[in-house]
Amino acid sequence: MPAEKLSSVNPESSFLTKAGAYAPLIILFCSVVLIGSLSRLLLVLWQLDRVWETGILPTVFLQGLRVDLILAGMAVAPLLLVLPVLGHRFSWSAWKNLTAFWAVLAITLVVFMELATPTFISQYDVRPNRLFIEYLKFPREVFSMLWTGFKPTVFLSIGFTAGAIALFWRVLRPWLRAPAPSSHKKALLVWPLVVLAVFMCVRSTTGHRPANPAMFALTSDPLVNSLIINSTWSVSFAIYNLKHETENNQSYGSITDEAMLNEVTTAPWLAGYQFSSEHYPTMHHQTPGTEKAVPLNLVIVLEESLGATFVESLGGRPVTPRLEALKSDGWWFENLYATGTRSVRGIEAVISGFLPSASRSVVKLSLSQSHFFTLAGLLERNGYNTGFIYGGEAHFDNMRSFFSGNGFQHIADQGDYANPNFTGSWGVSDEDLFNKANEELEKLHASGQPFFRLVFSSSNHTPFEFPDGRISLYDRDKNTVNNAVKYADHALGEFIETAREQDYWKNTVFLIVADHDARVWGDELVPVKNFHIPGLILGGEIEPKRVSTIASQIDLAPTLLSLMGLETDHPMIGRDITRDPDAPGRAMMQFNDYYAWMESDYRVTVLRPDRAPLDGLYDPVSGKTDYLNTPPPGASFQRALAFAQLPLWLYREQKYDLPQKD
Repeated sequence: MPAEKLSSVNPESSFLTKAGAYAPLIILFCSVVLIGSLSRLLLVLWQLDRVWETGILPTVFLQGLRVDLILAGMAVAPLLLVLPVLGHRFSWSAWKNLTAFWAVLAITLVVFMELATPTFISQYDVRPNRLFIEYLKFPREVFSMLWTGFKPTVFLSIGFTAGAIALFWRVLRPWLRAPAPSSHKKALLVWPLVVLAVFMCVRSTTGHRPANPAMFALTSDPLVNSLIINSTWSVSFAIYNLKHETENNQSYGSITDEAMLNEVTTAPWLAGYQFSSEHYPTMHHQTPGTEKAVPLNLVIVLEESLGATFVESLGGRPVTPRLEALKSDGWWFENLYATGTRSVRGIEAVISGFLPSASRSVVKLSLSQSHFFTLAGLLERNGYNTGFIYGGEAHFDNMRSFFSGNGFQHIADQGDYANPNFTGSWGVSDEDLFNKANEELEKLHASGQPFFRLVFSSSNHTPFEFPDGRISLYDRDKNTVNNAVKYADHALGEFIETAREQDYWKNTVFLIVADHDARVWGDELVPVKNFHIPGLILGGEIEPKRVSTIASQIDLAPTLLSLMGLETDHPMIGRDITRDPDAPGRAMMQFNDYYAWMESDYRVTVLRPDRAPLDGLYDPVSGKTDYLNTPPPGASFQRALAFAQLPLWLYREQKYDLPQKD
């Protein structure tokens, strides 16, 4: 061939001709790997200090490439399966249209997920995961929050996504002009080899299980572990897990049902109780530590994201002066720990006394939407008027369904406020919330019927909107978490001050407790420090007390029943702290896929899916856990495993409720 003829050969056309029907798959595969690797590089540069501290910088990129190959394989697999049928000259036009549509759709998704990652990391210190999916179920609240607090980021993301699609289309466009191959035989001959190669990419291991995110948890820093994977695969795996989350989970270890129940029911704080119910194995009779001629009313104030990091006397910032001023008037918990990092996790612990699990909260699961134990259901049986008061929309996080099906007779949410003083992205202000709560409590007291109300605040939530002129700002910019907490504290203080002047104060027990901390993040495998929350029990008949022992949110409900003077049967396995306030305590925490069990001496056992458990010592002063090189003692592991496995077993078998009335 003459030189001038050689120079006129288009390398692009030559590739398309040789690749034939496989050309769009190769373009898509390489593009996914390129986008994932480039995004990871930028994220690592952003978080270089955290990554460098782990000492695995090269491994992040090497293992990251492995994950990108998994995603690239998943992206091309559907097209590869139909290639033998459509990738020939008789259906060439349909094949080109299909592959172009699929490739653009796949790249749009991958680019969008990577662009959403920095904002998600800023909020949750980890790549998009199951939480990302859960929030998509509530578009009004999410879009309102994004529009109010992240408007520039939204526009930049849309712009970058559009630009990336346009660039990818330029790369793909020559394929749409490629001529049909004269023969389909070569494509069919290599097809089995290509299928095998893609299968190996997706599986990414010769072990008995395919690759999963747990395989890439190579450090004690959850953020660095998440940088190794990519966001599309992380969310895809989360969706898969949602379909299987309540199945029998032995990923932490194996334990029989009998051994699990024996470990739980023989716990020291449950000594003396009889567990005689065949259908409800944790059911027992609780006698109150304080006898009352007439049991007291109950009001639980669940404060959104009010962790100990905002309470000065608990080692936090000085933004809750009103709460601090109240701590000498009741039972003040100095070592109280949340069970999780979501509001619904706090709800299941405080309202149902239910243990955390690796699945979603029971507030969201289908089998617990009725015939599931709550304080409301128990108190309803004892003649109480029960209800939930919220400033936002009660359907959020499936609260309305769970509450209405499990003993809450009345639900008041955003639509029930006639003329609120202030409305933000997440509903009316905490002042409006507490004004309504006080109105309801006055009416309930006047009726003479005992009552229970759960009051759930929402002002301390991104984008941190609250009324002007209520507080002296802690930060210069108004809409910050510190200022939102200080406002929430102000509204709470005003409510308690008002309640003290009402007739219902003297015969009502008030619990003020956080659902979780504002942001649970850091380079700890399980950041125990960020599970530390304030708790305070007040009321006309509550004597001041400092509770210094380690306690969990699941201990609050049994303790409240005792302080109310109510003698009951219930399935809660938390600790009634009135029995022995100074006895050693314990706490349990679920963080992503990890389960931590902390004893009174701050010895921590961490369970990891499909990996060996860790043994560590938590230092409450530094907020760090020092993990040892030896496995946890057998007894500690068995105890943690039993309490970690029990909740899903109780849920699946529907064994966490009160017996039906005769």
